[in-house]
Order: sequence, then structure tokens, then C-alpha cells
Amino acid sequence: MARGVAFLCYNGRMSSTLLSISVARVSLSFSPKTLFASYPIQPRRQNFSRLFCNLSSVPETVDETKYKEVFSRRMAMAGLKPHHRIALGVSGGPDSMALCVLTAKWKTEGLSGVNKTDGFIDGLVAVIVDHGLRQESKDEAELVCSRVSDMGIRCEIARCDWVNGRPKQGHLQEAAREMRYQMISNVCFRQQIGVLLIAHHADDQAELFILRLSRGSGVLGLAGTSFASEIFSQDLELDVKHMKNKSILLVRPLLDLWKEDMYKICQWGRQDWVEDPTNLSQLFVRNRIRTSIGNLQSGIFKSELQAVISECRRTRSFVDKVCTGLLKQTLTVTDKGYAVLDLERLNPTEVKDICLSKYLTAVLQFISQRQRPIRGNTLKLLLNYTCSIPCRTSLTAAGCYLSPAPGSKGTKVIVSCFPDNSLPSKTEILNISFNEPLKRATSDDLGQIISSAKQFSDQNRVSNVQFLESASESVLSKARELNLVSESTYTTIGLLQRDETNRFITKKEDNKPVDESEDHGTSSDKFHLLPGRDLYFMNRFLIRWDLSSHQCDEACCGKCPVRTAKSLEVRHMVEADWLYLAELSRSSNRDHSTSSSHKALRSLKSIPAAARRSFLVLVNDCGLLLSVPAIGFTYCQCLKASTVFLPRVPLGGGFSSFL
Repeated sequence: MARGVAFLCYNGRMSSTLLSISVARVSLSFSPKTLFASYPIQPRRQNFSRLFCNLSSVPETVDETKYKEVFSRRMAMAGLKPHHRIALGVSGGPDSMALCVLTAKWKTEGLSGVNKTDGFIDGLVAVIVDHGLRQESKDEAELVCSRVSDMGIRCEIARCDWVNGRPKQGHLQEAAREMRYQMISNVCFRQQIGVLLIAHHADDQAELFILRLSRGSGVLGLAGTSFASEIFSQDLELDVKHMKNKSILLVRPLLDLWKEDMYKICQWGRQDWVEDPTNLSQLFVRNRIRTSIGNLQSGIFKSELQAVISECRRTRSFVDKVCTGLLKQTLTVTDKGYAVLDLERLNPTEVKDICLSKYLTAVLQFISQRQRPIRGNTLKLLLNYTCSIPCRTSLTAAGCYLSPAPGSKGTKVIVSCFPDNSLPSKTEILNISFNEPLKRATSDDLGQIISSAKQFSDQNRVSNVQFLESASESVLSKARELNLVSESTYTTIGLLQRDETNRFITKKEDNKPVDESEDHGTSSDKFHLLPGRDLYFMNRFLIRWDLSSHQCDEACCGKCPVRTAKSLEVRHMVEADWLYLAELSRSSNRDHSTSSSHKALRSLKSIPAAARRSFLVLVNDCGLLLSVPAIGFTYCQCLKASTVFLPRVPLGGGFSSFL
């Protein structure tokens, strides 16, 4: 017997249309997206492109206890308790509105529930991002804000400023997603909030699996998005107490639930939601995959696909654990910004390729501070290089320079940042006060949360994983061999993969070739630093210089190159710089520059030439070397300079969990 369900959908605030569909009572499988596609709405206001929806009646009793238990279990896995300050990423769609419902109830119910202040739940803020890509987006954001506020959740609208112009159509969704995370993160840092909840669910993981499978991703990529992970500010948000970049714990507590659950939770919470018809556009790859999967009504297909994803996630958790152990045992990171890799301890020939690849990627991403995946021929070169013991050659790869460590007989490798790269990392001028009273510290709270999450992960250690030896093209075959998927599901996933792969190949062939000569900027760009200011250079070093209380002899006659400089240029060290230090040290004059160069050269002798090139130096407008802070050289007593190795993202990328 079928039961009628009425959706009330209106375009904007004025016009409304009543649509109805029949829903099978047994499966209760319905989708407003399919509804809109079947029954197009002709709005009175053509500029409104979103549909505001609700259910006029609840079709069936919702098992709210089940949803509360699933949500509470996931929050506990992330180390979260109701008293923690939490932000929600909210778009107004059914997913994020369901997240609002569950979080609000989790915060306020139970023995450890929190109170309300001025009608709002303490320690809970929803962030709505107005991308500003459509004329009506401001009105929509304000309407969603009003609805979320009515739930007792404080709300803030973050409006995007596209300083480089609107993103191109082909990259619109990706650019909007990156901007969304950046804007929400900025709100979190400003409001001293350490945790961000996002409403990704099981359908999102299924879409991502098919997408990555069609692009040839390996097992680690097929594991999908993490359940919990640290994200770090794109602009340095310095935690002065711990001298590190601040982070936020991003948690996805709805990964055990499907899209249809989102609608049920909204119905249970009596909440309206927004449906964006652009999500139906087949121009976007995720939309195409979503439509294809949505047309498959088999519950068996979903459960078997989820089983494959779960096994990929188990493999990812195992590999991450192995990689973390290897980093602790075999890598030494110096305060000069380079690392020493012990090949004997690593014993790379005994490490699985998938684990060794993850390990090398983590090392190079950390040293270069470029969080790009390392694939293909570059990864093969690195694997071959690492497995060749003793190491006798040098290699440039992924923004890093690898070379044998002096005196190690090829058993150790120096990994340093390669400065002559055509795509430099970000550099920004800061004004940091180290003497200001510390604001309410969120880093300590976040540290405790992450510690609890790690403890939970350690108690659920993964072993006996099945996909360690599986390449991308063999994952499905291995899943079928393990009886994770039936022949029908195996065939269906293969068809979805081939369909999207063919689209991807065709699209690449249709695209115009990229002009590789395009100027992306080079490391020769000049950066000038005023006295008393801080420069965060290439996401790696924090450097500062100022005038000291001492005066050199030349300062009395106004010829001091430091006191006459309004600013100093910051650049990487070159071979001419240490040759100049050697020349200074041989000078017969017993002045400050001579004695300082002597000390600097003694420090420099123990540092490989490859690593020296990543050091920062200060020069004046005439090109005179005035300071190499890393080795303590200053040209005269008038100058005091310092540099701190302060990577934006820590080794290993911070905490992450794929449970």
C-alpha cells in the first residue's frame, strides 16, 4: 500500500506550488531532487534559483532514538562532549538542516546538556556562507539564517569577496567549496571555536568513491573523506603559547546515515530546507554520479558499495598508523627547516609500497609545505631512490631536494626545500605581538579533544586488512573475491566507473592545451620587510629584524648600512653568500662582522650545501648581506634578527581518523 506525501515547495517567499508523490511504505525511498526534475516549477521571480521546501505531513513515525544514538556515538568517537564550543557549516539544504537538528538536541538533552542564553544554545554557532555568485544569494542566506536562529542556534553569515573575479564555470564548484571552508574557518578562528561539523553523509562517500574510481585513484583515495581531521588556516593564525599555526578539528558525524535519513530527520525536527536546482545540472561530475546512483533503488547495491568503501577505509587507517610509526622512528626534523631520513632504520625494501608511498608523501609535503598529492612517475622515482641503499645520487622532486647526508656513507638522506621552484608557497606580512595577554586558549581544549579521539582510535586498531596489495584497477575484483559485492553490484559499479571515465577522457581531449610558459610567479620575487614587522615566508619560516640598542662605529657618521635602510629584502641563501662569509672571516679587521662570520661558518660547516639554500637571509638595497639569522650572522651590532621554523601544516598533516 502506498502512502501520499505532500511537499510544500515555493520559489522565493511569495509563489508556492503543492506537489505530491507516492512513496512505498516498505522502503520509504524518496527524493525531492527527483521530484523537481519530474515536475518543473515555473517561478514568478525568475532570478530565484533555489526552492524552499518542507513536508506538510510526516509520512511515517521516525525512529528518533536511532538517529540520536548514531549521532552521539560519532561525537564520542571524535572526543566531543556537549560543553565544547562547536560551529556548524550550514547551507540550508536537508543535510545541514538535519545536522542542526541533531546537534541542537545533542547539546541540550541528557545529564551533560548545556543551557541557553538569550534563547540561544551555549557554545553553538552556525555559519552560512553567501558565495555572492547569484543575485538572490543574499536573500537566501538571510532566510536560512532566520530559520536556524528559530532553532535556538546563533548564526553568522560570511560573505565572500572574490578578489580575483568570479571562478570559471568548469571550476565553479571546486572554487566555491574551497572558499566556503576558508570563510567558515575564519569565523571559527575569530570566535575561538575549535570544532567544525560538516553534514557529509554516506551518499556523499558513495559519489566520491565512483568519482575517484573513474579517475584511477588508489585504495587510499577510494577511502573517501575522513571522519575527523585537522584543518589549518591558509593565513597564519599563530598560537603564540605553543608557537604553531592554529587548527580546527573538522568532524563529519553523519557518515553512517544516508540521504533519505536527512529528510526524515528534518521531518522529525519540523524543519524546512532549501533545494538547489543547480544540483541537478549534469554539467558537474558529482551531479551526474549522484543521479546515476539515485536511479538505483536496490538497497543491496548501497550496502555492498558501503562494504567496499569501509574496507578501503580500514586499509587507509592501517596505512596511516604504519606511516605515523615510521615517521617517529626514522625521521629527524631540524630547527633549520630540513629533515634527515635514516634509510637503515626505514629498511624500505621491507615496507609495503602503499605504506612507503604514504610515508614519502608525508615527508615531502611537510618540508615543501605544498599539500599536493605525489603520483605517477614522480612517486616511482622517489620509491626507486629510497630503495637504493647506499644512496649515492641526488634527486629533485615535489618541491624538495634529496641528497646523501655527509658522512653517512649513503645510509641517510637530507630532505630540504628546493627554493628554485616556479610555484612558491604563500608569503605574508604580519604584525605579531608576543607580549599581548593571551586570549581564551582553544588550542588546549582542542588538544584534549584530539587526545580523546586518538585514544578511541587506538582502542579500535585495524588489522588483517584486505586491500594492501590492490591497485586501483583491482580493488573491485578483490572485493568480489572476498564476497563483499555480488556479481550484480560488481557489474553496476564497473558500468558507472566506465561511463564517467569515458566522459573524463573526452573532456580532457576537448580541452585546449595549457600554456606551460604562463607566468605563475617565481622564487625570485622580492619581499621587503620593515623593522619590527614579521614576515611569514613560504609557509615555513617566520622572520623578523629590528634595530638593536647597540651602535656600530659607522652609525656615528651616518654610514651604517643597517640604520640607513628603511627595509631589508628577504631571500633564500645562495652560494655567493657563504663565499662572502668566508671572505669576511679572513679579514684582518677585528670588527663585529669578522667575528660574527667566524661563528656562522663554524655552524655552516655541519650543514649540507643543499640544506643551506633553504635558509633565509637579509640584504639591503645594494645587495649587501646583513644577516643570516639561522646561523647567527649579523653584519653589525645595530642589527638584531631572528628566524623560526614554523610550518603551516605539521608533519603528517595533523590528526585524521577514517573510522
